[in-house]
Amino acid sequence: MTKNTDNSNGMETDGGSVSREEASFVEYGIEDKPPLLESIFLGAQHYLTMVGATIAIPLVLAGPSALDMPGPETAQLVGTFFVVSGIATLLQTTVGNRYPIVQGGTFALLAPALAIIATSSAGWQATLLELQGAIIAAATVQVVLGYIGALGYLKRYLSPVVIAPVIVLIGLSLFNTGDVTTTSQNWWLLGLALFLIILFSQYLDQYSRYAKLFPVLLGIAGAWIVAAVFSATGIYAPNTVGYVDFSTIANATLIQPITPFQWGMPQFTAAFAVGIFAGVMASMVESLGDYYAVARIAGVGAPSEKRINHGIAMEGVGNIIAGIMGTGNGSTSYGENIGAIGITGVASRYVVQIGALVMLVVGFIGYFGQLVTTIPGPIVGALYIAMFGQIAAIGLSNLKYVDLDASRNIFIIGIALFLGLAIPTYMGNFESAAQFQEIGASAAIVGPLFSNDIFANTIFVTGSTTMVVGGTIAFILDNTIRGTAEERGLSQWQELAEDDSEFVTFFERIRSDGEPKPVDRAD
Repeated sequence: MTKNTDNSNGMETDGGSVSREEASFVEYGIEDKPPLLESIFLGAQHYLTMVGATIAIPLVLAGPSALDMPGPETAQLVGTFFVVSGIATLLQTTVGNRYPIVQGGTFALLAPALAIIATSSAGWQATLLELQGAIIAAATVQVVLGYIGALGYLKRYLSPVVIAPVIVLIGLSLFNTGDVTTTSQNWWLLGLALFLIILFSQYLDQYSRYAKLFPVLLGIAGAWIVAAVFSATGIYAPNTVGYVDFSTIANATLIQPITPFQWGMPQFTAAFAVGIFAGVMASMVESLGDYYAVARIAGVGAPSEKRINHGIAMEGVGNIIAGIMGTGNGSTSYGENIGAIGITGVASRYVVQIGALVMLVVGFIGYFGQLVTTIPGPIVGALYIAMFGQIAAIGLSNLKYVDLDASRNIFIIGIALFLGLAIPTYMGNFESAAQFQEIGASAAIVGPLFSNDIFANTIFVTGSTTMVVGGTIAFILDNTIRGTAEERGLSQWQELAEDDSEFVTFFERIRSDGEPKPVDRAD
């Protein structure tokens, strides 16, 4: 276990300069390797923080209002999400940007996927094959954009004035999710889960190392056990919020087959691919914010262009794998995982890789998938509050580099945050992209543009994504409103940012390991 508390890798803090210092709460740094058994539980904890989205996305896709898949196929789809997540995470942490970030399904691709499903009159299997083809095509473009350095090039124009609102909006993106704000919410159970997470992570952490390392795991397990007891004893009635349905576990199969092209060969339709690519663009912006967030919380300096490019390209590879395996969705960085680092202090890449291996195995075990689905929504809601609240705070901490006495900075940050929440809320009033297109076609001046499906779908998807809206507004204003590099925080950030030479890729490591080592000979 290492804890980096000096300024050896940074600048002196006297005179207003800055240091690249690992956060004081980091228990395991990126390069650390905890004991194997401990790493298994720590890795599982990382994955449990993303359980809400990992289950929610396939259930929405497979639901009656979407693909309407049969029960056994739906369970298989959930398992496929876990398998793809494990593969994509291993690739990203090993060959990609090498950050300790879990990869998994993305809400950014959910909106265009539902739009495609709504236009299809074929059965669930034929529609799913269309989704697979669209994802593979869009992801191929993402891989190209990553390796030619398109997104990494933008790094020189990204100051903390832009990145801070993006990360904050990632943290606030799920504040109104049904698992938190539903009118039938079981606030007692949500409060219990949140209380346990806070208790272990903030109060008992100084007394117990296990409370410090496993606050999320202990919080989820404690609240789930209480809910399970209440369900078994009849305190929670079936079909009520908080009820744990054990029958789903009993009806599960031990091993569920998950193979490439398990639903058939993907079908390619250009219009569908463009619609999915709008979601991919939103996902890339979100991931860029995630990279900065995890670097900030682990104290390793802002990511270099080289690291960003490898990360975005590898997410494209993960999307291609998702298309091949047939999730009907893609793969992206998970903010929940970054929030878990902030709470637990475990930023080890090795831990995330061990967790990925565990998920890769259990994805084939039907009992596990069904067990995870029994976690009640209020407990998931408590996770969202703890994890995403942490991310929002991480975003705000980036403002330490910015001159907050400069009115231009206050203006940009304020309007980016406000519109980043307001515009997606407005988009949420539309039931589908088709309805938005219909309303937009009646607008003055721009109305004719909405007759184009690709234009309408792109505006709908990007406008529905908080971090894309806020980030785009902040980017435009920050690079057009007059301001010095010192005011914008660029000077300080560049001092902290890693050089391209600091990020050694997987293949460069292999080449260097294969080079003959010099031999010292005594005279």
